[in-house]
Amino acid sequence: MEIEKLQNIRMFLLDMDGTFYLGNQIFDCSYTFVKKVEETGREFMFLTNNSSKDRFAYQEKLRRMGFEVAPQRIFTSGEATTIYLNQHFPGKRVYLVGTDSLTREFERAGVQLVEEEPDLAVLGFDTGLTYQKLWKLCDYVRAGIPYIATHPDFNCPIETGFMPDIGATIAFVEASTGVLPKVIGKPHKEIVDAVLDKVGLPREQIAMVGDRLYTDIAMGANGGITSILVLSGETTREDVEKSDIQPDYIFEDLGDLAAHLR
Repeated sequence: MEIEKLQNIRMFLLDMDGTFYLGNQIFDCSYTFVKKVEETGREFMFLTNNSSKDRFAYQEKLRRMGFEVAPQRIFTSGEATTIYLNQHFPGKRVYLVGTDSLTREFERAGVQLVEEEPDLAVLGFDTGLTYQKLWKLCDYVRAGIPYIATHPDFNCPIETGFMPDIGATIAFVEASTGVLPKVIGKPHKEIVDAVLDKVGLPREQIAMVGDRLYTDIAMGANGGITSILVLSGETTREDVEKSDIQPDYIFEDLGDLAAHLR
């Protein structure tokens, strides 16, 4: 395995479930990885597509599992969307479909939220979704204003299986309006651009580490950064052989990756 390129990485973007933990149990090798990253003067940041929670909610979730992390080391598709809005639609009035947590994320970023006469509409993963919210969103989208979604996932994994995610809502809006949104989260390059804006590092010094080819690894390719597949979650080597999406590196888990860092 050619590892010289790996040595130039200064920040690792970490998927969470299947990569750093599984269910509610942190992998033992995750602690080994964090220690090696710190010893070698590198950084890490958790990256999640779930926009129903903000970084403080994920900080608390990790704390309950026994891992302490600063909120600045957690990056969601919701925060990425606020960066995109402030870059491309500064000062614009936004109609947001999202949780209270996502609403607070937008307010902290200075995004102006309105219920009437918005300049654009944003769809997040809203676990308190109502028909009235959907109806209003469809009206605004049909009127032709810019329409953005935080991420594309159709289902969100939970302990008992799956719950419908934002992709199902996107399909509802498309069925009513014929319009698809601009999507920010994995696997799209916009979330990589948002990370670069936040951390101030060049692309060649950032790597995405995850267990899913179609989100984590595809994001690496789309965003022009190094992609690292770990086999601790969803994907097997047989899956890689059958896929058009190919990672730059494959490791058994975060511990195996740590062993290759100098």
